[in-house]
Amino acid sequence: MAVLTAQRLDLRPLPGGLGAEVLHQQVAEIDDRLFPAVYQAFLDHQLLLFRDQDLPPERQAAFARRFGEVQIHVMNQYHLSGHPELYYLSNLGPDSRPSGKHPDRGTLVWHTDGSWRERTGQVTILYAERIPSFGGETWFADMYAAYDALPPAERRRLEGLRARHNLDFSRSRRHGEDPMTEAQRLATPPVEHPVVRTHPETGRKVIFLGDHAECIVGLPYDEGRALVEEINARAVADARRFCQKWRPRDLILWDNRCLLHKAEPYDALHEARVIRRCTVLGERPR
Repeated sequence: MAVLTAQRLDLRPLPGGLGAEVLHQQVAEIDDRLFPAVYQAFLDHQLLLFRDQDLPPERQAAFARRFGEVQIHVMNQYHLSGHPELYYLSNLGPDSRPSGKHPDRGTLVWHTDGSWRERTGQVTILYAERIPSFGGETWFADMYAAYDALPPAERRRLEGLRARHNLDFSRSRRHGEDPMTEAQRLATPPVEHPVVRTHPETGRKVIFLGDHAECIVGLPYDEGRALVEEINARAVADARRFCQKWRPRDLILWDNRCLLHKAEPYDALHEARVIRRCTVLGERPR
């Protein structure tokens, strides 16, 4: 029987200490020997950047499947034709020119992918096809650091709380003119998750909220809503952060269990931004 020999990656820490760039490596060439090193780097650094990738849609989906079950997003109007695993974020109209319409304004607010599911997002993988000359960056915030910055009494208070996460709530706030269909709402009822979760692989505690979190279970709605906003703002302020300034053919992947992210605005009327996204399902937060 052949024995697989583990391989190593050439890594360079990203500015600010959050994340690492993987040098001299095509994602499509990652095999069974190299993937364990990729996964360990993913856990260690929370975010990995690969530059100058030749990655058609089918190879992006195949790479995602190495991590686990790939989410088929309930918002099926975003599915890439022939590849329902891929969530296609494009401001191009039928004439292939910028339409002026931002495809998903929910991406402009700090969030974690799939927190509105029982099994939330584990890893998200973004691939840049077209990038505007200005704007459209993606920010990441470290929720390990946000939790670690809390005073002990505040940690104890938050560890006893649960939040209600609701995709219909966040979608209606950010894209009220293009609401979810009744079928989409029925497929994604609100779920409850702890405000402080324990990462299932590292054992570290993180603040787990973001824009899909609507309110705090057991508190009056307005009080719980205000507390969610307060915790979100404090968490991002206390976190280590990294800004991804995109180039075409960049690929970035990150751990949704310990990071929040958001995109920056851009001129959607005059410039193109086309990003392919896929999210791998993880565990139910605990």
